[in-house]
Amino acid sequence: MSVPGNPLPVVLAGARGHGGWHLHNIRRLERLGLVRLAGVCEPAPLAADDFDGIDAMEQSSDLDALLASTGARIAVICTPIQTHTELALTAARRGVHLLLEKPPAPSYAEFGRLTAGIAAAGVACQIGFQSLGSHAMASIRSLLADGAVGEVLGVGGAGAWVRDESYFGRSPWAGRRRMNGVDVVDGALTNPLAHAVATALALAGSPNAEDVAEIETELFRANAIEADDTSCVRVTTTGGNRIAVAATLCAETAAEPYVIVHGTGGRITFWYKQDRMLLQRAGHGPVESVHGRTDLLENLVGHLTHGTELLAPPAATGAFMRVVEAVRTAPEPVELPASVWRSLPGGVSAGAVAPRRVVTGVDGFVVACAENLSLYSELGAPWALPAKADAS
Repeated sequence: MSVPGNPLPVVLAGARGHGGWHLHNIRRLERLGLVRLAGVCEPAPLAADDFDGIDAMEQSSDLDALLASTGARIAVICTPIQTHTELALTAARRGVHLLLEKPPAPSYAEFGRLTAGIAAAGVACQIGFQSLGSHAMASIRSLLADGAVGEVLGVGGAGAWVRDESYFGRSPWAGRRRMNGVDVVDGALTNPLAHAVATALALAGSPNAEDVAEIETELFRANAIEADDTSCVRVTTTGGNRIAVAATLCAETAAEPYVIVHGTGGRITFWYKQDRMLLQRAGHGPVESVHGRTDLLENLVGHLTHGTELLAPPAATGAFMRVVEAVRTAPEPVELPASVWRSLPGGVSAGAVAPRRVVTGVDGFVVACAENLSLYSELGAPWALPAKADAS
């Protein structure tokens, strides 16, 4: 799909860090004639060394002024979590459509304010859950509708990642639950492994806020941060299904995150970062397939130019935001004692090797949570069990 001679002007708010991915993606879509990078909003301007050709772009630290001067039709917002709502509403009030990074907001109240403002402005908004653009999603839904794995019993999710201590120093808000009295909620389930949660909810057919009946959380931290780095959540839907997702940034070995749909007659495993799925069912050999993916910004352009249905509108992330709210309002993450984690060499940061913390046995427990739709404590993880009272 292209719009010859009429690319949509795009402003990117937040071009550093993960924003660099968006910068390159915008340039990819420029080459297809779909968009034009009209401006970049950053507190400190990018230099030519940061990105080739950036010196020709209009830059400003004032998003509202930049949207006005560039005539942008789309704003891509990849800024700290706690700034999402205000920046998105600034764009919406100007009639500018949005691609907003996940999580869309740090609280359910802010999410409500965001969605109300977007609706009042009449603009389109896409939330940056790229996994929802995977063509494997439609394939899995079709298989489930055909009864390929029988009746769905539940959906599990597993994310075991390795992050060293420098990861939590990448920005002032990293690893924070709140900052200067404002919610941030930068935990394992709500930010780095948020895709596992949102994808599991989507495949369970329960993406909307009203689909959620109950949420259980267990939050822990091995690192010297406020937020959780090792956690699990279980959602019970209004239809009685269970979705359990376990996540850690303190794994022994990094693994591809995945979502698994359990059925009475088989299972479907989806490695969402790879767009890869595996169908296993009784009486058949395993079938593995790799699928394409529709880019969410490209999908937003298609929506604006041809009426294509959005893949990740705010309403489809309502259940995920209920999880964010449950994490936000849960008791502070339990600090794990040094006896249950060990320090290993991590990556190189600022010319030195940054240590990383590994929680004993967490890799296996993450897998077991997804397999059994259980919480860490139910599986007997010693670091997740309540402390026993002194018997004396």
